[in-house]
Formats: sequence, structure tokens, C-alpha cells
Amino acid sequence: MISTIQKAFSSCKKEKRPALLTYTVAGDPNIKTSLQILNNISKHADICEVGLPHNTPVADGGQIQNSSYRAIQRGITTKQVFQLIKQFKKNNTTPIILMGYFNTVFQYGENNFLKDCKASGVDGIIIVDLPWPENKKFSLMCKKNSINFIQLISPTTSDKRMKQIIKDSHDMLYYISMLSTTGGKLKVSPKQILQNYSKIKKINPAKNVVIGFGITEKTISSLKKADGLVVGSALCKAITMSLLKKTNPVLQLNKMVKALKAKII
Repeated sequence: MISTIQKAFSSCKKEKRPALLTYTVAGDPNIKTSLQILNNISKHADICEVGLPHNTPVADGGQIQNSSYRAIQRGITTKQVFQLIKQFKKNNTTPIILMGYFNTVFQYGENNFLKDCKASGVDGIIIVDLPWPENKKFSLMCKKNSINFIQLISPTTSDKRMKQIIKDSHDMLYYISMLSTTGGKLKVSPKQILQNYSKIKKINPAKNVVIGFGITEKTISSLKKADGLVVGSALCKAITMSLLKKTNPVLQLNKMVKALKAKII
């Protein structure tokens, strides 16, 4: 059976464009608005990444930390994140990728976590601090539950290790464009990023590889050759700015994602 994530990439390839992946933190600025944001941006995004709020993130920059802080201040629980996704999935077929840290999964219990992922309609999982080969067991558990476990590759991943990660990967790989936390200014030229990216694609051209970190309205069009592009910090920043200016974050993000999509068509 073809996964919803694979279907999304196949559809984008037919349109000769990269998939647009958005990232927002569940419960930011509150659960109701977070759901409204997802419902609106999914009209333009091909896949929506949803962040599990975490108080000690290792890969997230200031903008995503602000989003997580707001959600945690509101008292959001992992259970409520699943309820939010379930609500979203009632009227929406856009794939959802849950992104977080292993401590959350461990505290919840791996089996319980995957059971609730499946019940709520989660299509894929990214666990930032669970690298290969430590993730082999959990990756297999995900596969048994028909959930994509998404592996990460960075610019410092050796060729030997890359081949092993790609071999063990499911329907999607996430290439971290530069050595930085999320939201950093793009320190590497798009040309260099695409050169590194093509090395990954050559190993197995059938695998869908997305690029994340440092992607904004200014940089997105220069990376159009990728299978998919992830925009996260720019959206979290837009929520922060909207709250400061007392404007509607739902309308702001809808406008922003629509503009991002227009740049890669």
C-alpha cells in the first residue's frame, strides 16, 4: 500500500515542482488557533510537519523555541497534540509528520505513542535526537504501524553512513542544509546545498529527499530542484510578529504559505 507521504511526492513530481512542507508547533499560540492555522495552511502545503512542544530542544533555534514556550505556557500535553491532529484529520487528507525529541516518546511509552499516532492519523515521525543506528528498533516499530520514520542526513554525514541510512529509510529523508540550529541565516550557497543534495539522490534516486533549515521566502526558489522544501522558523516568527502586532496569525500564515507555494510552482 502506497503511503500518503509517497502519494504527496508523486503528485508534486507530476506537477514538476518540489513538495512544500510547513512546520508549526502544536498548540501555538493556543490549541484552537493552532488547529485553524493547520486547516488554512494545508490548502497550500503538501505536507504539514507538527512540532511536539519541548522545553529543552537541541536543534531548534529561537523562533521555534518561542513557539514551544507559548504552547507549554498554555499547558499543552502530548495527549492534546494527538487530539489536535485527530481533529485536523477529520476533514483533511494532507499528510502530517510529527516532529519532536525522544524524551517525549520515552515518557509516553513507545508502544502507547505509536498507538496514539496511528489512532490520530499521524503519517510520519521525525525524532531529532534519535539517529541511526540507535533508531533501528523504533524505525521498525513505526513501519509495523504503517508510519513513516524519517531519517536525518547532515553535511557531515560520511558516504558510508549515508548509504546505510538511506538503505534503512522509509519514504522520505530529511537533509539538514547546514550546521546550525533551525532558523539560522543560510550560511551555505544554494549551489553548494544542491551539490550535497545530489550526492544523496545518486545513492538511491527513488527516495524522496527534502531540504530543511534556513529556508525562507527569499531562499526557497533557488532550491527548487529538491523533492521537497521545509519552512518552519519563518512561520513561527510570523506567529510571534502577529501576536506582537495584534493581528490574526491564521490570516498571516495562510498568506505566507500561499506566497511560498507560488515561488516553487
